[in-house]
Amino acid sequence: MNIKEIKKLKGGVFIHKSAVLEEGVKILPFCVIEEDVEIKSGCVIGPFARLRKGTRISENCKIGNFVEIKNSKIGKGTKINHHAYVGDATIGENVNIGAGVIFCNYDGKKKHETHIGNGVFVGSNVNLVAPLTIGEKAVIGAGSTIDKDVPAFSLAIARERQINKEGYVKQ
Repeated sequence: MNIKEIKKLKGGVFIHKSAVLEEGVKILPFCVIEEDVEIKSGCVIGPFARLRKGTRISENCKIGNFVEIKNSKIGKGTKINHHAYVGDATIGENVNIGAGVIFCNYDGKKKHETHIGNGVFVGSNVNLVAPLTIGEKAVIGAGSTIDKDVPAFSLAIARERQINKEGYVKQ
């Protein structure tokens, strides 16, 4: 990205000249919108969001603080509110991506894709290990690491049960 190709806006916002933002898009302070990004009307972006090459955001989405998105399509009405990384993904409409969700798209040799159906709820602090498909209206429990496809209308929980060892610290 060449500095001559970037327009700096008030509030520390940088938008690449090739980015396409429809009317009614609200960009909050300290966002970076790189080349080859499209944002449809009614979206709120930021603060502190980074939208990288190949990102397509549909109408009425909320992309919140400290969210980074790369080479992904985000469906209408979807919310990715804070502290998340979304890479090489297709996300359906009206999806909620919780805080701290990471799309684990790189295996050390190549990138893999994640596909999320409409109406999915992904709880906080979830790792989605691609390649992966999550079916329509599925729910992913907070704190899970998901590495297998999740069928539509299912609940996926992938975490150990809590064990308390009382008095352990005193020993």
